Amino acid sequence: MKTLIVTLTLLLSGFGFVRAEPVKMIFDTDMGNDIDDAMALAMIHQLQRRGLVDLLAVTSTKDHPLSAAYIDALNTYYGYPDVPIGAVRDGAAQSEGKYNGQALKTDEDGNLLYPHDLKSGEDAPEAVSLIRKTLASEPDNSVMLVQVGFFTNFARLLDSKPDEHSDLDGKALIAKKVKELVMMAGAFQTIRYNTKHIEYNVKLDIPSAQRIAAEWPGPVVWSGYEIGIAAAYPWESIVEDYNYIDKHLIKESYLVYVPEHPHDRPTWDLTAALYAIFPDRGYFDLSPVGNVRVDDEGRTDFFEDKKKNSGNDRYLIMNEAQTERVREAFVQLCTERPATK
Repeated sequence: MKTLIVTLTLLLSGFGFVRAEPVKMIFDTDMGNDIDDAMALAMIHQLQRRGLVDLLAVTSTKDHPLSAAYIDALNTYYGYPDVPIGAVRDGAAQSEGKYNGQALKTDEDGNLLYPHDLKSGEDAPEAVSLIRKTLASEPDNSVMLVQVGFFTNFARLLDSKPDEHSDLDGKALIAKKVKELVMMAGAFQTIRYNTKHIEYNVKLDIPSAQRIAAEWPGPVVWSGYEIGIAAAYPWESIVEDYNYIDKHLIKESYLVYVPEHPHDRPTWDLTAALYAIFPDRGYFDLSPVGNVRVDDEGRTDFFEDKKKNSGNDRYLIMNEAQTERVREAFVQLCTERPATK
């Protein structure tokens, strides 16, 4: 019994259950382009329920009305229907996506399977305006920005002018309010023998990626393509661990997104969120401080700042033991029963 108690204590500590203040977070996502966005947001909600996260807003860089609708459906499914949602205007990706249509699914009586209020991103606030409003209302140096989609919204935030929410321009507002930017983007190791891998989130809006890499006025942590593919989500969990609910939103979305079965899907976006919430739990190591540059093709190159006087970029590193810990954390958190079910 004593061994069991010690083990449980260590597990709870590993998930960071004892913390003075929750992580204040804005989650920026291209919801609908890959299933890892949905799983990352589900994980965030499970940790929000434990008092470890204060999810201030979710913004979408996918310019389709159902992206925001799906976000609202997922927020509602996990017990947080009132989290503010912002939507990009004139964004880089405008297709519906494979699973955003789950927001419209109905039962035999015509009722939504996954009830929610926001039916279209066209009815949501513009993303940058919502981000500015949210940042302005928070204490200085307190907000973690987690970007797992394109660079569009945060690049526009960088360019934004003073408005009714703040007298500061975008760069000054970021410097004053943002603690750190954590993003799933780029590649910093060889990918399938390719030393010049062009990562999707970067290549969809290269000018915005270049702006952020060159001008962001604070610390940035990059979770590269190599991290998510190393800790792929086990297919067995999808078919076995979500059956406590008929038509589980995450399971149904995963099955719609992944056409080939079985398939262990990479967890790119989950890695960025996990680091943002638990930077000091040993899930990842960090590169030295340096600078990331984005070329005109979308390649990301890292240059160590050996003089330690100008760099603000680091990227995640994960060894084999950490990979197994990270994968297990994802399975345990994503498969936990939603509070509303």
